[in-house]
Amino acid sequence: MARSAKTATLIWGLALAIASATAQMPPAPHSGAPVTEQDEAEREIQHKLRVAREKQRVEEMRRDSQRLVELSRELKQYVDKAGEHVLSMEVIRKADELEKLARKVKENMRGE
Repeated sequence: MARSAKTATLIWGLALAIASATAQMPPAPHSGAPVTEQDEAEREIQHKLRVAREKQRVEEMRRDSQRLVELSRELKQYVDKAGEHVLSMEVIRKADELEKLARKVKENMRGE
């Protein structure tokens, strides 16, 4: 008897949790309402904005990636010119700039 009471309590708790979760979900857009021309126009505008943002993000990644290549070459040249035990502040600045740009590219690729 105790086992069936525990099972019933567990089922009741799960049912309450599911009901609570579904009650907190936003209603489905246009549930049952007819789609108007204005709704279609808004969706089209939103789609065009998403496409434009995606194009801009890709272009920025290309530009930043090219800059990463240039910075890498510059950094290599500075390191090659520096002595065996000496690194100039310029080398450290280039390395920092390279690191920041690499992080930016990585975040941009993730879409952040």
